[in-house]
Amino acid sequence: MVGSKKIFCSAVFHAETLVVMSKIVDRTLDFIELFAKERRPLSLSEIANLLDIPISSSHDVVQALQSRGYLYEIAPRAGYYPTLRLFALGKEIGDNDPVLMRCEILLRSLRDALDESVLLSKVGGLNATYLQVFDPTHPLRIQVRVGDNIRSIHGTSTGKALLGSLDDRALTTFLKSAKLTPLTKRTIKSATALRKDIELGRKRGWYLNREESLNGVTTVSVMFSCNASIYIVTVAGPSSRLEQKLDTAATLLTEVCRRLEMQPTAGGASL
Repeated sequence: MVGSKKIFCSAVFHAETLVVMSKIVDRTLDFIELFAKERRPLSLSEIANLLDIPISSSHDVVQALQSRGYLYEIAPRAGYYPTLRLFALGKEIGDNDPVLMRCEILLRSLRDALDESVLLSKVGGLNATYLQVFDPTHPLRIQVRVGDNIRSIHGTSTGKALLGSLDDRALTTFLKSAKLTPLTKRTIKSATALRKDIELGRKRGWYLNREESLNGVTTVSVMFSCNASIYIVTVAGPSSRLEQKLDTAATLLTEVCRRLEMQPTAGGASL
């Protein structure tokens, strides 16, 4: 009995510690994202107000980030701002990412050939996160940031490609419970129609979104696998431009993903 009690207490302590650590990590990331959003020096009180946290908590995180070289004080009472340490670390990490290193040349070439936005996303469960974004020269472009999640799983070509990667049982389970909320007048609202669209995408090898998530925007996506993970490459642009070169975009995109799946990574695994 005593031994069981000790094990129970240990488990509770461990769980509470994980919760505390999770909150600390979340709060630190909130700080970093706040500066990216505000793009200006912030005082302790401003940080506390904007994040809706006690000023004592704001002070603790600021002191920790400042002591590690991630924040500096512009001048006495002039507020704090991030140093370039975070940028330098991020660049070092990104420059050595084995997947991104392999993708960059081909995806830049695809962007140059089509002069439209080219996006790389990584699938995780029923979501996908953008890892790379290559913008076109046109001022009118799709606004997507690295780290964003896909807008919709049923209304985007990226989401359809994700669904196309599922086995039939998983796809059926999703379609039975999914709320196909319309984003535009062209969003597919029927599970039967969505299944047909996904089957068409599987058959031709690429997935299409014709103004289903945003008015005036067309996107086309193809998936490829790397080390048992699914990645998706998407070409996106205004319908007025992309519709004229849709066949070319689909052909080039399919070839790029075929090559990405065949290329070896630095460690020798297939990409």
